[in-house]
Amino acid sequence: MPPSPLTRRLHVVPRPITDDGDATRFCSSCAFSDACIAVGYGKPELLELHCLVEHVGPFRAGEHVFRTGDPFRAIYAVRSGSVKTRMFDRDGNEQVLGFYLPGEVVGLNAIYPEHFPCDAVALEDTWFCRFSFPAMSALAARLPAVQQHLFRLISKELGAVSLLAGDHAADERMAAFLVDLSSRYAARGFLATGFHLSMSRGDIANYLRLAAETVSRVLGRFRSQGLIALEGRELTLLRMDALRELGGSLLPE
Repeated sequence: MPPSPLTRRLHVVPRPITDDGDATRFCSSCAFSDACIAVGYGKPELLELHCLVEHVGPFRAGEHVFRTGDPFRAIYAVRSGSVKTRMFDRDGNEQVLGFYLPGEVVGLNAIYPEHFPCDAVALEDTWFCRFSFPAMSALAARLPAVQQHLFRLISKELGAVSLLAGDHAADERMAAFLVDLSSRYAARGFLATGFHLSMSRGDIANYLRLAAETVSRVLGRFRSQGLIALEGRELTLLRMDALRELGGSLLPE
């Protein structure tokens, strides 16, 4: 039987894969390029930044990028792939803290304790730019744009808990989660309305503090309402306006 139109459409959704830039261009998912280019810094002016970057990976699905208690010496900018951060309570129950996509930085919450307070685990084959944080700090002290961007990244990390704050319905949480993913992919030039969910429904449920069965029911309801199309983990957002309205109270203005 030939594939349905939905199947054909979902199969051509591009996966977020970066390019490596060249002598004058940054990698397409560089975590610092937007801030630097905005104030006139190009790759030649940021030779020091480029030299303190180490490309690492791939980390396969399930492999640790770092573990709770490891000494903090570097931050990790996702080049391609995706990551979840997690911790375990005293009873050994996993708590998913967040998900990181291409162009996003993992490990900023370790700056103060100087040890990683959580695990970072690859959700799929994932590559990183690893920045020595002492070297990054020294460079930031001389380049205000880099320093200010670091502060913005830290502030964004602190504000990411908004999806979990307050007493909100499951539909609101899920809608906000999907719109948030869409905006983060769009910010790096990837397709905003169609992407692969690298995280399991169990991970999504854990992060949103919902039961896995609830997540499945909500996604099924969204599909029946024509808000999304979902085949396996290939997701298409069909009515962004309705999803944004539904989850709007949890999204940043």
